[in-house]
Amino acid sequence: MPRVGLTAERLTRAGAELADEVGFDQVTVSALARRFDVRVASLYSHVKNSQDLRTRIALLALTELADRAAEALAGRAGKDALAALANVYRDYAREHPGRYAAAQLRLAPETAAASAGVRHARMTRALLRGYDLTEPDQTHAVRLLGSVFHGYVSLELGGGFSHSAPDTEETWARILDALDTLLRNWPAAPTDPRG
Repeated sequence: MPRVGLTAERLTRAGAELADEVGFDQVTVSALARRFDVRVASLYSHVKNSQDLRTRIALLALTELADRAAEALAGRAGKDALAALANVYRDYAREHPGRYAAAQLRLAPETAAASAGVRHARMTRALLRGYDLTEPDQTHAVRLLGSVFHGYVSLELGGGFSHSAPDTEETWARILDALDTLLRNWPAAPTDPRG
C-alpha cells in the first residue's frame, strides 16, 4: 500500500534535490528512503528501483532544461539564439549540477523518444536553420554544439579553469563568438579524393 503523501513525482523531485546536493551518482532508493525517514520497501510502490528513480530524475531534468530553452529562445535568431541556448545549459548546470548530470543519462530508446530530449533537438535544429545549414551538416553542428557546451560546462564545474586567467566569463563569450563565426562560415564537405 502506498505511503500517504509519497508519490512518484514527489520522490522524483526529492531525488533531483538530493542529486544537486550529493551528486547524481549517489542517488539511490535507499538514500531517498533515509531522506524521508521511511523504509526502503515503502518507496517501491512508487518507483521500481534505483535505475527507475534515476531515469525519472533524468526525464525531469530534460523537461526543465527544455522549458528554460524554449523560453530563452523565443523571438531570437542567429548569435542571440546561440548565446541564449548555451547560457541555458551553463546556468542550469551551475544551479543544478546533479540534475544536469542526470540529463546526460543514457535512456532506453523508447524512453528517449518520448522525452523532452526530442524538444532539445528540435530547438537546436531550429536555431541552426538560421545559419542556413542543411543535412548532414546540421547534424554535425548539433553534435559540435552539444560537445562544446557540455565539455566547457563539465570542465568549469570540475574546477578545470579556476586556476588561470582569463576569467571564465571572458572565455565563454569568446567561445560563443567563435561558434557563431564557424556556423556562419561552415566549411564545405570534403570531396572524395577517389573522385
